Amino acid sequence: MSQTDQTANTNWTLLFLCWLVVSVSITGSVFFSYVMEFAPCVLCWYQRICLFPLLLIIAAGLFPLDRRVVRYALPLAIAGWLTAFYHTLLYSGIIPESIQPCAQGVSCTEEYIKLFGVLTIPMLSLLSFSTIIALLLIFKRRMSK
Repeated sequence: MSQTDQTANTNWTLLFLCWLVVSVSITGSVFFSYVMEFAPCVLCWYQRICLFPLLLIIAAGLFPLDRRVVRYALPLAIAGWLTAFYHTLLYSGIIPESIQPCAQGVSCTEEYIKLFGVLTIPMLSLLSFSTIIALLLIFKRRMSK
């Protein structure tokens, strides 16, 4: 296998891993809503708005491998990360209740799960978006060489 083929395979694998993280995140989100019957708050919906299109955008960048996929996926991932970061701060009590966007309906600070005694749903979302952004940036850097 030539160096060029090996590089192309590695780049494709990076983008595929990114798509896999998105897929697992969407599956988890749908599982929490429809199987566990956890009602999503307003901020959860905004994060989903950023996450769900990434499944199709990244898949379109895989076949054929297209480096321009970062141009479309990264802004959504960053917007989702910012929303997840705000949600995590709100959930942790760092942001005061007086400026919470979830005044009506489901509370943005409702505690549904705590994996390993630490990971909440907002933190899982933040972790997913962080991973997606990191993979997209690595992919972008490798493709620009």
